Amino acid sequence: LIAVNVLVFVWMLLAGEAQEALVNLYAMVPAHFSDGVSLADIGTIFTSMFMHARFVHLAGNMLYLWIFGDNVEDALGPGKYLAFYLVGGVVASVAHILINPGSQLPTVGASGAIAAVLGAYLVLYPGSQIVTAIPLRFSIRLSVLPASVVLGLWFVLQFFDGVLALGGADVGGVAVWAHIGGFVAGVVIAK
Repeated sequence: LIAVNVLVFVWMLLAGEAQEALVNLYAMVPAHFSDGVSLADIGTIFTSMFMHARFVHLAGNMLYLWIFGDNVEDALGPGKYLAFYLVGGVVASVAHILINPGSQLPTVGASGAIAAVLGAYLVLYPGSQIVTAIPLRFSIRLSVLPASVVLGLWFVLQFFDGVLALGGADVGGVAVWAHIGGFVAGVVIAK
């Protein structure tokens, strides 16, 4: 999954000026699902899961997938893990569409599917210890915290941003309800 995401990112970079056309063709646009759903629209739910807007977007998502994904894959097995990842991404996209039905903004990124991985990790390995960087005033402290604390706090922050977004606050173009939907899907499926 990491390799596919990186290869798609490189392919998009190599497209140069055609990159915008690729986004228009393969990114998921919530408003397209309001007028009747086509097979092409459904396809964008899957293709958008492997596209990323910037290198930092890709790097952050792949870091989370690398840290948490291998353990969830070990628990499920490779075939079930792939199916789980894709289903988590679909549920995340549906959550984003339901909350933003009129949005014309193209949605890209693996974070909804990765949020499902985080939810499953929380269920499967709640006491697992995670080295966590904690920003302090002018420095960063590394601490070891249980997965239940790290992932629980991550979910609470996503939910808080989601509620703010419902009230019209700018959350920087992040599809926080996709994160929430993916995470909840991961928890439910893992249970």
